[in-house]
Amino acid sequence: MILQDLISAVSPLDDAAMAAARQRQAQLAKPPGSLGRLEEFSIQLAGITGKLHNKIEKKHLLVFAADNGVVAEGVSSAPQRVTLMQTINLTRHKTGASSLCKHFGCNITVCDVGVNAEIKDPKVLNKKIACGTQNIVCGPAMTREQAEQAILTGYELARSTDADVIGIGEMGIGNTTTSSAVLAVLLDADVEAVTGRGGGITDQSFLKKKRVIKTAIGVNQPDKGDVIDVLAKVGGFDLAAMCGAFIGAAATRRPVVIDGFISAVAALCAYRLCPNSVAYFVPSHASYEIGYKLAMDAMRLQPIFLLGMRLGEGSGCPLAFEVLGAACAVLNDMATFDQAGIDDGYLDEIRAGDKFTVEGVK
Repeated sequence: MILQDLISAVSPLDDAAMAAARQRQAQLAKPPGSLGRLEEFSIQLAGITGKLHNKIEKKHLLVFAADNGVVAEGVSSAPQRVTLMQTINLTRHKTGASSLCKHFGCNITVCDVGVNAEIKDPKVLNKKIACGTQNIVCGPAMTREQAEQAILTGYELARSTDADVIGIGEMGIGNTTTSSAVLAVLLDADVEAVTGRGGGITDQSFLKKKRVIKTAIGVNQPDKGDVIDVLAKVGGFDLAAMCGAFIGAAATRRPVVIDGFISAVAALCAYRLCPNSVAYFVPSHASYEIGYKLAMDAMRLQPIFLLGMRLGEGSGCPLAFEVLGAACAVLNDMATFDQAGIDDGYLDEIRAGDKFTVEGVK
């Protein structure tokens, strides 16, 4: 009932605010639609906040860290201790995502929801549910109650974060395996179609990774119509907390940025639990992982950047924050035709239809 109440708190976008943003975009001194997705984002932001004029000043990345018992199967090139090391390094601006946060002036919170170690660093937020999940080849990753606890943890952290925009990242060795398993179940897709090499593994390890995912799905028989069941049986604490964070950001009417593959799977979980939440999502970069596009297609979303990135951690979020800021600047600061002293009557015929597409060119 608690989760259902949280889900019902997410409202659709504000249609009146979006209509006002579209009208202003049409009045700005530029060819219609010439700023492309910047215009789309300004309209989306208006719908999210209910305000025509918005600013992206307070930017915050939430990183959820957890270990995954499936690493015992040899599905990752990195040892499990890397989760602990990088969780701490994230707070010191020594990782890819945190160095970008420092560069762009973004706040970052690193939340331990299941690292398999005692973390004494006070900069790491301790919301540990357990010391890692169980090996999904042998049984469920966690109990249903633990999955719900992780979702609620992410929800509350996002809800209580003071920011204009929130990004969702992760840290956890083995989590491309759990993410691929969750995605395969939710989309009823072949394991081969959703599974990549993660941080990089040998051909032999890659074959093993796909066998492990197939075995885990067969052993646990997750119900694809029940997101919490899927997360509990073949997911991870990080994925479940991220799912909750996406819903929490939407419930408080803030845009929330999807990072790479793992973040996209968590966003898909949030969308399946709470369909209204997807309107608040902004995908950052196209992940190199093959399952990423399937997750995006399932949510009808398109990433901003094509940079060949596959780091994770939330590394794409600080980049996307800047694009959203640019979208606000355009709507807020550009002159209208009247303000620029331009008679826009010459655009009447162009506005009547698509006069920009060149036939046969895509």
